[in-house]
Amino acid sequence: MSTALVIGGTSGVGLAVARQLASRGHAVHIAGRNTERLNRATAAIDGDVHGHLLDAADAEAAASLAARIAPIRHLVITLAGKGGAGPLGDLPLDGLRQAFEEKYWPTVTALQASLAHLSEDASITLVGAVTARAALPGTAGIGSLNAAVEGLVQPLAAELAPIRVNAVSPGYVDTPWWDDLAAEDRSGFFKQAADALPTKRIATAPDVAEAIVLLATNPNITGTVIETDGGARLTA
Repeated sequence: MSTALVIGGTSGVGLAVARQLASRGHAVHIAGRNTERLNRATAAIDGDVHGHLLDAADAEAAASLAARIAPIRHLVITLAGKGGAGPLGDLPLDGLRQAFEEKYWPTVTALQASLAHLSEDASITLVGAVTARAALPGTAGIGSLNAAVEGLVQPLAAELAPIRVNAVSPGYVDTPWWDDLAAEDRSGFFKQAADALPTKRIATAPDVAEAIVLLATNPNITGTVIETDGGARLTA
């Protein structure tokens, strides 16, 4: 049985990834910062599933966790950040710096701390977003954040080979990321967004998780960013 570590696996896409990997017979370790969400996540998944409290920005803690469960076959980092959106002229730079502190730097920190504890045939899968490449007004800040995450993929795929490195680039996904919006506002926004998409639907967490699991488990894919955005980049 191979070991998978899903950092940020307590809700949304990360939780869906953990569930799908467990259903394939992997020993799945979920890492997150919130005890309540962590307990809920591990209880919701059938299989060999373990929860670990972890702040991914803590290099020592991330290395300690990776060492305890090594060798890690599949490392999935699904951290999210909300800052950095808005017209560049009005964008608080402190907010953009904080967005990098919430997503980019913890991603790099946890990845670096785990490297020594990966198996020789391991996979690393990261999560960016369509804002990294779609020409959406008001996304220069958050787009640069996600471009920084996705920019790790090809250099690391060459540097770490035969370890495989990939990422997914989601668009609109119905996850708790949107919980700051009132239910009525969220429903209206999703309808407007879906009407503009070629697929005419908002993705679910399992939709994106399927792409992540493909990248994590297919031995012939590396240095690749899969766009799972419903075609948002085509209509931006």
